Amino acid sequence: MGSLGPTYQPNGADNTPPISPPNGVQGLPGFSTPMFPAKPNILFIMADQLAAPLLKMHNPKSQIKTPNLDKLAEQAVVFDSAYCNSPLCAPSRMCLISGQLPSKIGAYDNACSIGSDVPTYAHYLRAAGYETTLAGKMHFIGDQLHGYENRLTADIYPGDYGWAVNWDDPGRRLEWYHNSSSILQAGPCVRTNQLDYDEEVLYKSKQYLYDYAREGPDRRPFALTVSFTHPHDPYSIETKYWDMYEDVDIDLPEVQIKEEDQDPHSARLQYVTELRGHNFTDAQLKQARRAYYGAVSYIDHNIGELIDVLKKTGLADDTIIIFSGDHGDMLGERGLWYKMSYFENSVRVPMLISHPKQFKPHRVTESVSTLDLMPTLVELVGSKLVPGLPMDGQSVLPHLYGAGGHDNVFAEYMGEGTIAPLMMIRRGPWKYVTCPSDPPQLFNLVSDPLEKENLASSADETVRSIFKAFEAEANKKWNFSQITDDVLVCQRQRRLVWSALQKGRFESWDWRGDARDDGRLKYIRSQMPLDDLERKARFPPSAVPGPKSVLQYNEPKTPAYLQAKRLKEELAARPAVQIDHNPQPFY
Repeated sequence: MGSLGPTYQPNGADNTPPISPPNGVQGLPGFSTPMFPAKPNILFIMADQLAAPLLKMHNPKSQIKTPNLDKLAEQAVVFDSAYCNSPLCAPSRMCLISGQLPSKIGAYDNACSIGSDVPTYAHYLRAAGYETTLAGKMHFIGDQLHGYENRLTADIYPGDYGWAVNWDDPGRRLEWYHNSSSILQAGPCVRTNQLDYDEEVLYKSKQYLYDYAREGPDRRPFALTVSFTHPHDPYSIETKYWDMYEDVDIDLPEVQIKEEDQDPHSARLQYVTELRGHNFTDAQLKQARRAYYGAVSYIDHNIGELIDVLKKTGLADDTIIIFSGDHGDMLGERGLWYKMSYFENSVRVPMLISHPKQFKPHRVTESVSTLDLMPTLVELVGSKLVPGLPMDGQSVLPHLYGAGGHDNVFAEYMGEGTIAPLMMIRRGPWKYVTCPSDPPQLFNLVSDPLEKENLASSADETVRSIFKAFEAEANKKWNFSQITDDVLVCQRQRRLVWSALQKGRFESWDWRGDARDDGRLKYIRSQMPLDDLERKARFPPSAVPGPKSVLQYNEPKTPAYLQAKRLKEELAARPAVQIDHNPQPFY
């Protein structure tokens, strides 16, 4: 077992972020002068399903070609241990914009609407005098702005309740779940639905920057969020980027886990994503990974295009560039694909902040999360969080100045593949995962970076004490019974509402934008089966058929599953927990 390290605090001191002074660094009294002579512009670039461990900026052995991102990283503060707070698109993004965990704002799955009264970084920046603009995917349900003043494109995903998870019928997988077709049909293409979308996002973002520069210095500073949908599956990319890897012997997944040896959550994910029983050949694995690599290179190209516009228009020196993502992709590791788990490829994301004149480029090894970006953005523009409002994120400004900072990540997952809340704590070398229905997990990522050895049952006395400390912290932080009840009520309400909304005239909440170019007619929506839309949009079409739209599956009867089943039955038999509705803060 590796060293615990000086940063390990299983039940650490009070981590509640103090209210930060204007133009100062949160928690560090030494920085009291304004950070910037004038409010800087902000360009926040996001990629979808981009696994940090696969990028050259985090992994020198990476085969993926990302020259623009690598150059940007050389001029940035790079966070080598950054995580999302829920490994699923919409919940992760709602955490990012609000600085709050999913259970605090009801962002449980890909069809949850958070309140329009939940403050986001767009609200704070807009109040501070910024023109807040969104281009691309943010997976909002209901309200399609959440503080943004402008929206340049529609979303690629539906803004309604059609994708709600159903814990009352966990054995049923619906057509909109991920499935094996993304792997079986992987390869080069001329065009896809996702390429249509990201080309629109890139064009309109560049045009926004050109128009901004034309208006001159009197315009309000901009906060432009550009959110691409690549390299999210399906694993299909334009031939230009596919051909970049013609002479590369694409590496295979490092860790292989037999189906019968999967932990219960991973086994459920294999069923939910229609992967159980598929023995993909090495050629199929390499085909899918090559397409993913090409899609990452495509995103890298787009990043270069945006930076080039900043330089040509003279905006570069006065613009902070932030780059991150919503979650990663297992890409075949451990026999898993896509996200929805707490293994590194799924939950770890790239994260950097670049403004060399203000922040000396360096690396940060402490664990932070995308939840921390919201309070960080507030401080970067010289504002402060409103006292008394909920906030789980902690500013990374101390890290930006190389002054140290927090080393703490909490994550929650209540989406497809779960049957109870699945939570994670990441601190020091440790990753702790707990769920009422599944056996716990504890990994030391220093000595075991591939997460092969679950130390939750270790006989080592030191490890046992660490495990018990995490267990006590989790039980104090999360009321699992209450969260489960809240999730079930939310799911049932949305199923009822969605069923009603489909009767008679259907009026969606999707952003329409230009009536002549309605995104509802060309991007992914609840009215059309996902596989049908992607087949229709792909050119040339794939010869490999997709799976059936609706499947019924049986839970795997592995030893780990049976143990989890007993734990779930025991939990259900326990008396109801008395809830303190006014708990005292403890973290």
